[in-house]
Amino acid sequence: MSGNPNSNLGLLDRLAQGPVLCAEGYLFELERRGYLQAGAFVPEVVLDHPEEIRQLHRQFVHAGSDVVEAFTYYGHREKLRLIGKEDLLEPLNRQALDIAGGVAQESATLLAGNICNTNIYDPADRETSRQVRTMFSEQVGWAMEAGVDFVIGETYSYAAEALIALEVIQQAGLPAVVTLAIHRDPNTREGWSPAEACKRLADAGADVVGLNCIRGPRTMLPFLGSIVESVDVPVAALPVPYRTHTHQPSFQSLRDPDYDDFPGDRPFPTALDPFTCNRYEIADFTRAARELGVAYFGVCCGAGPHHIRSMAEALGRTPPAAHYSADMSKHAFLGSDAALRQHNLAYGRDY
Repeated sequence: MSGNPNSNLGLLDRLAQGPVLCAEGYLFELERRGYLQAGAFVPEVVLDHPEEIRQLHRQFVHAGSDVVEAFTYYGHREKLRLIGKEDLLEPLNRQALDIAGGVAQESATLLAGNICNTNIYDPADRETSRQVRTMFSEQVGWAMEAGVDFVIGETYSYAAEALIALEVIQQAGLPAVVTLAIHRDPNTREGWSPAEACKRLADAGADVVGLNCIRGPRTMLPFLGSIVESVDVPVAALPVPYRTHTHQPSFQSLRDPDYDDFPGDRPFPTALDPFTCNRYEIADFTRAARELGVAYFGVCCGAGPHHIRSMAEALGRTPPAAHYSADMSKHAFLGSDAALRQHNLAYGRDY
């Protein structure tokens, strides 16, 4: 066990005491490591290489995450149907929850279930609302049986789909963190502003509302102040760690002026490396968002443990990984320690 003084507190109690940090980014990190296929982005790795999931959970906790989120993102019926493996739906979800539960127990962190955008919701087709509800219900049911502390519903570009997710989580009697995805259009696909959409979610009973994924720190931050002002529940902010900007506000819209021979017509999703935020940019975002009143933090697709550590440190924490945070004072060529050799320091000035 970690000795975490908050180990017996639930999500809302922890938020009452201060910020909560939830590491995400499993999808891209496992793709980079060679255990998940970009494109369909189905988390078959949960069944194929469970040890990799367990290890990444532990690395995120080591970096400072208060939450172990079961890797069931895109582990829903529609995604498994697309790859012809619907028979894996229940075993994949149950195994993901079991792996996350084990790490949460050993580290005294919170265990979160996860549901997400289904990509089938269509406001013009009532039948899709029924299908979405059924998909959410089966995943939330397995999460409830696994004893999760709360459920995250995330990455909804349709706020109406997020409201369905919220209803299903509420019916299970679990706290709900519900976050929206804002693409190039600065509104949800219904045309609601992020503040209005989050207010609707909060008014419907969501325990935490906010934004996740799609936008990097620079283009997510401008929305957060108005969201905080619009709701009376904790606000979440989980950007992608990429340098999105005014003209290319989403990581799908980023274009690389130095390379154009991609498999598709853009760097997303497998050639975003040149746009990656450094750890100090993540720290800057964290401090700015905290000053605006954000209480629930994380980094989404593209995050590595070093991003999570930086976020934790910016919140004034000292996670186990902080023991290895950079200290350049003893660098042979760039350091400042009196024991260093002067001829190396002189050479280093011209590096």
